[in-house]
Amino acid sequence: MIVIDLNSDVGERPEALADGTEEKLISNITSANIACGGHAGDESTMLHLIGICKKYGINIGAHPSYPDKENFGRLEIDLTGEEISNAVFSQVTQLTKLADKSGVKVRHVKPHGALYNSAAKDRLVAESIADGLKKVDDKLILCGLAGSLMIDVWKEKGFKVIAEAFADRRYEPVGTLRSRKFSNSLITNPEEAANQALMIAKHKMVISNNGKEIQIDAQTICIHSDTENSHLIVNQIHKLFRKEGIFIKPF
Repeated sequence: MIVIDLNSDVGERPEALADGTEEKLISNITSANIACGGHAGDESTMLHLIGICKKYGINIGAHPSYPDKENFGRLEIDLTGEEISNAVFSQVTQLTKLADKSGVKVRHVKPHGALYNSAAKDRLVAESIADGLKKVDDKLILCGLAGSLMIDVWKEKGFKVIAEAFADRRYEPVGTLRSRKFSNSLITNPEEAANQALMIAKHKMVISNNGKEIQIDAQTICIHSDTENSHLIVNQIHKLFRKEGIFIKPF
């Protein structure tokens, strides 16, 4: 039996919260990574999203980033390890306190954007994220790029780790995500994205942008909430997974 978690980064577009698009998406995933002030989000959006997750029984996670709203956390910033730890601690602590007041718990943490990509290849960044989270709760589950350095570092730091792959992103032959500076970095066609998700769940594999097969062992699959057609992608994944007998359940 194949079981997989579906996650999404949420709270990044106020208009999606206002028109109900975000809630529609969240109701069809199993884990939500809530932007907690570094690149997007504020107390109001965090509380709103906590309420939506609570309503549908969705795993609540924190989505911290480099403190850089101007660039949406997608540019690498030259920070010391201590500065990274403090930024992560501050963001996750804010979400944790709001969740506690709402009677729910933050279960996991997934870094955002450039912080995620940096941690995938830079030991200092990965260690600094873990050090910041140790001060919040050492029982948090950390979510990171399957096959990357951050997975090993976080395990060494004593955290439970969930490896992640992406339905809506293309991969480089070395297993990293194709940079968003390239026009073909995103997969916005629902059928294509769902087929990639199926390949990840069923065959533990993706096809890179140059056609190379990449082995990938992931326990959760991400669909970005700001990807065009994201709610249609999630619907198509559900449809295809039902057909293939794959169960979507939280990690």
